[in-house]
Amino acid sequence: MRASKDVLADLAKGQRPYATIVGCSDSRVAPELLFDAGLGDLFVIRVAGSLMSPEVFGSVQYAGTYLGVQLVMVLGHDGCGVVKAALAARCQGARERARIQTLLQRVLPGLADVDPRLSSSEQMAQAVEANVRWSMRQLLETAEGRARLAQGKMKLVGAVYETATGRVRLLA
Repeated sequence: MRASKDVLADLAKGQRPYATIVGCSDSRVAPELLFDAGLGDLFVIRVAGSLMSPEVFGSVQYAGTYLGVQLVMVLGHDGCGVVKAALAARCQGARERARIQTLLQRVLPGLADVDPRLSSSEQMAQAVEANVRWSMRQLLETAEGRARLAQGKMKLVGAVYETATGRVRLLA
């Protein structure tokens, strides 16, 4: 994607994104491409597993407070490596390197209700959705999230990107 000089000059004056996307770092899941968005349209926060951390919470808060962004989407994707590793840790006791293990510790609480009797592909699909919902729940449990929602200043949605089809499926 190549931006015109006019677009770049306009962006140099400031940003006016219409949505904040908390998504995975997976190189196949670029929100600007998935949503056919231009430069400056999205405030994108990417971290492996679309997980919540103090830095992510702060970035979402910044977008809402200083950029006026009201739409927040937590975007997961099928086949997420962090979710897969978290399932392996939960179901088989697998261990990862220390910093990856830290990522998994942030995901594991959200996978508590994933049914171990399901096939591995069904478990994975359920876990990806559960991880998105867990991240959404964590956002809503913050004082800022509750206040912005109550004031009508935030709409929070969850979605899963399907890599094989290119479809983004909103979660009910």
